[in-house]
Amino acid sequence: MSKYNLSINGATRSVDVDATTPLLWVLRDHLRLIGTKYGCGMAQCGACTVHLDGVAMRSCVLPVSQVGEQSVTTIEGLSENNDHPLQEAWLEHDVPQCGYCQAGQIMNAAALLSDTPNPTDEDIDAMMAGNICRCGTYTRIKAAIKTAATKS
Repeated sequence: MSKYNLSINGATRSVDVDATTPLLWVLRDHLRLIGTKYGCGMAQCGACTVHLDGVAMRSCVLPVSQVGEQSVTTIEGLSENNDHPLQEAWLEHDVPQCGYCQAGQIMNAAALLSDTPNPTDEDIDAMMAGNICRCGTYTRIKAAIKTAATKS
């Protein structure tokens, strides 16, 4: 076991875990930040997406030992009052159905809008291709991202 001081959602949090523990399990099991979901465990579905220094990363395959001093942002840290333009657009376009993939979808979309404030359909398709929605709300997801881009 090793002690890690992690910058999570703007606060320093300490955990004592094995170096190979995926960040996802540190967040969920040790820090009780359960907004980030487990989907596939192989970085294929996107449910576990968080930001590492603003870059969308799959936390299910990222060992905590590789986080270092980088800042981690989870869905809980995206906005204090769930009023991020993407969160508002998600509701406006009725994107959530089962809701399981939504945190990962929103975190991936937030990284896209951070890098590309006015994304084209091709930009959205390319960035969001790795996020799976079992309910098939892809058209609403794209519409919500476009709406959020006008509000960001």
